[in-house]
Amino acid sequence: MEADAEAIYIVDDDPAVRDALSVLFNMEGYVVETFSDGDTFIKSASKAVPACVMLDVHMPGRSGIEILKALNAENYPAPIFIISGQGDIPMAVEAIRNGAFDFIEKPFSAETVLERVKESIAAMKQRKPQDTILSFHGAEMLTRRELEVLKEITNGASNKEAGRTLGISPRTVEVHRARIMEKLGARNAADLVRIVLGGQAGG
Repeated sequence: MEADAEAIYIVDDDPAVRDALSVLFNMEGYVVETFSDGDTFIKSASKAVPACVMLDVHMPGRSGIEILKALNAENYPAPIFIISGQGDIPMAVEAIRNGAFDFIEKPFSAETVLERVKESIAAMKQRKPQDTILSFHGAEMLTRRELEVLKEITNGASNKEAGRTLGISPRTVEVHRARIMEKLGARNAADLVRIVLGGQAGG
């Protein structure tokens, strides 16, 4: 399924948020489709892939997390942004672990949303499957996104630099980093580099 370069799906039960985001993306020339519940969205998203999805973490019926799982978000061809309120950081972290691309906190500014979405679409376009292959002991436990983040970290990038390269926020890089360290049993960044480089050298 090829992603439609111009379509943006907005999934939020709050009509004010749907309207605000629709106007914003329409003005930028995107085609916008809005959904007020997860089930309708999942039906559409399995037929056609948009360029980007904005998904509220709190939804009636299926939660944002359940929607991510239903879509197999980790392998979904378009970036999925989670829209979360201030107190929802644990939920946003959970969403990233379930394949969300990044999260945007309410209240958000139009400029921030546009910039992040454009960056994420560009980053997804540049993504080459063969680029992220790191072979070391334990690599198979990591998701594709985690491997991308790990590659940046082992190349010496800071969270901010890695985020810029991958089109995600430094905080999202931080979430992935913690998850990678947990999975690989690394205590710190130096440990991570050792695991990766040691694994590559030893084949």
